[in-house]
Amino acid sequence: MSTQRFRILAGTTLLALALTACSAPGEKKNDTQNAAGPIKLALVDAQSGQLSSLGAWELKGAKLAVEEWNKAGGVNGRQIQLDVFDDQGDPTVGTNLARKIASEGYVAMIGTAESAVTIAMAPILQQAQIPNITSGQSTGLVAVKSPFLFLNGPTSTTYDETLAKYIVDTKGIKSIALITNNGSYGKGEHDAFLKALQSRGVTPVADQVVTTDQKDFSAALSTIRSKNPQLIFLGAEEVESGLIVKQARDLGITVPFAGAAPQGTPVFLNTAGAANVEGTIVSSPYLSNDVSDAAKKFAAAYKAAYNEDAELHGAKAYDGTQIVLTALKTSNAATGKPLADAIRGTKYKGLLGDFAYDDTGVGIFATSIGVITGGKLQAAKG
Repeated sequence: MSTQRFRILAGTTLLALALTACSAPGEKKNDTQNAAGPIKLALVDAQSGQLSSLGAWELKGAKLAVEEWNKAGGVNGRQIQLDVFDDQGDPTVGTNLARKIASEGYVAMIGTAESAVTIAMAPILQQAQIPNITSGQSTGLVAVKSPFLFLNGPTSTTYDETLAKYIVDTKGIKSIALITNNGSYGKGEHDAFLKALQSRGVTPVADQVVTTDQKDFSAALSTIRSKNPQLIFLGAEEVESGLIVKQARDLGITVPFAGAAPQGTPVFLNTAGAANVEGTIVSSPYLSNDVSDAAKKFAAAYKAAYNEDAELHGAKAYDGTQIVLTALKTSNAATGKPLADAIRGTKYKGLLGDFAYDDTGVGIFATSIGVITGGKLQAAKG
């Protein structure tokens, strides 16, 4: 019978993640048009290294969606095969994996959560006409202008416009410092938040840029401390943001921080320490597992499957995978441009909101504001 398989691959190395049942009789490994065999999806994310938490969350969300479809009979009677590739958070590894995916009969790709890796992979996937739904949020993803690239969440523009509106317009805070990294994500956050501030006539009192692999932020934070801001904007991934906050508190900086998706994760909180992130303002399309009945159902299934609480990145991957599988069903398991067109035409009520894709590949355009209170991200009050 048809099967569902989960594997982790790095380059040409195959690491066993899970294997259920057995392969379909006569299944050919590289058969791209075997209508009787499983439909092959690739999930590409960092499964090792500093960004591996993102990959772990994405895998769990995507796997949960695939398992739901397979238990219900798959797509038009065909099971879904999800193979997992480790990009190690490295764009060069990502481009090599894109070529591998293009040559081995995968109809679509879930991931990556790292904007720079997705951007590097996009030209190869576009040439191969393989639709890709990413959890990245950099506006650089839109700038690629690939009709095969879709986002399963908002861009930095939406995250940071919502954040600036709350901080400046609602709270009246105008003395703001920025600390961002020079990676694709950090640059996207920097530019989007700066633009949102400038549209309100606000100029940052400090604008510090660090490297993606930096560990000591004392110089940048000392400069920020000397400007005595009311709030500090963070534009860096989970671990680096956590280290920045921890070192800021050690330097006696007591003002709140604000940021987007990374600041709403348990990795950020655990890296910085719960007491240090108290009062952090977060812009997110998925504040908690209690935001809706659908979120509660998803969170319960996630908890039952993995014995841990769901969070934004798992929810994004779940939504993105559901969209791809829905498009596969409505298109009668089409591939290439017809599948991309079907994704673009899919209207999906997801955990993050109501998805409706435009020509840029963006399908959702709203976030909410939360504040970390007592170690938990909770909806902001006023």
